[in-house]
Amino acid sequence: MKFVVSIVCVAIINMGMAGAASAAIVDTAVLVTPDRAVDMSVVRTQLDRADVRAKMEEMGIEAADIDRRLASLNDRELHRLAADMQNAPAGGADAVWIVGAVFIVLIILELTGVIDIFKKA
Repeated sequence: MKFVVSIVCVAIINMGMAGAASAAIVDTAVLVTPDRAVDMSVVRTQLDRADVRAKMEEMGIEAADIDRRLASLNDRELHRLAADMQNAPAGGADAVWIVGAVFIVLIILELTGVIDIFKKA
């Protein structure tokens, strides 16, 4: 009986003691590894477009050079390139905003009387 009581006492004492835990800052790049195949397919999709291919031929860039450069990129660089290609505006979205801003400024100047675009009869 004394043996069982001593084992139960040791067990109860050990239940109250927590084990040592270690913690450290974990970099997101360690946890989230980009999938190279997915990123390569995103880049390839953009580069295989006819207008992109025509522009590269116009600039004198050959497909073999592109393949060699893509192969030399590490995973992080390829992921960043794929993300930039997905988020880039499709040719001229910035120009629309500039034209709109100029139009608004001209309307404000017309309404305040600084310029006279619309002749009053």
